[in-house]
Amino acid sequence: DPDTPRDGHTTQSNEPNQRTTTKRVHPLDIIMSSPAVCQVSAEKTVLVPIANGSEEMEAAIMVDVLRRAGAIVTVASVESDLVCTMSRNMKFVADCLITECENITYDLVALPGGMPGAERLRDSVPLMNIIKKQAAAKQPYAAMCAAPAVVLQPNGLLTGVAATAHPAFVDKIEGDSKDGRVVIDGNIITSRGPGTAFEFALAMVEFLFDSQKAKDVAGPMVLPPAVKASLVAKEWPGL
Repeated sequence: DPDTPRDGHTTQSNEPNQRTTTKRVHPLDIIMSSPAVCQVSAEKTVLVPIANGSEEMEAAIMVDVLRRAGAIVTVASVESDLVCTMSRNMKFVADCLITECENITYDLVALPGGMPGAERLRDSVPLMNIIKKQAAAKQPYAAMCAAPAVVLQPNGLLTGVAATAHPAFVDKIEGDSKDGRVVIDGNIITSRGPGTAFEFALAMVEFLFDSQKAKDVAGPMVLPPAVKASLVAKEWPGL
């Protein structure tokens, strides 16, 4: 139905002899209509799904950092409402519902963790369809905290892949990279928790753009230098 609301942006028709209608416009429709944005990063689109109980630091940091890099990031709620109550009771307003994203192709799908948010992401049929389509097309997807173990692993989306997860869930992950802060194996990026969220987000920036773009984004944020004695297999070495 063309008059059915889609997100918080509305358009109205007030032509004579016509009833007033209101419809929402998908965030990508608005962003992609801007010539300046299209010239900079139209090809870099990212989907970040959220749910009631998602980890707010992880979601906010990945969205913020990716947008600083120029990526077009759509935040989609897997709930029936745009407003999600996050794991520490912050309320996030999504751009749209996940059902509006099923027929859109993204350069990257990135999942925050948090409980029970990760379980609610896992139980979202539209979201799982999107991620499985992403995997079948050998397109990148990423997850952190509980999400690698709760969402990806049970659906066969980490089979034979070096990965990591939150310490409380990492025993469900196979391989020798469990202690890595950010692990990249092919097109799959995983990370551990709120304390690794900036590294995770910058690794995604580097993956989508390049190392210089990641450095340009990291510099003004005045992040502390990464210090680690040794790396595990497939671990992102940092900038």
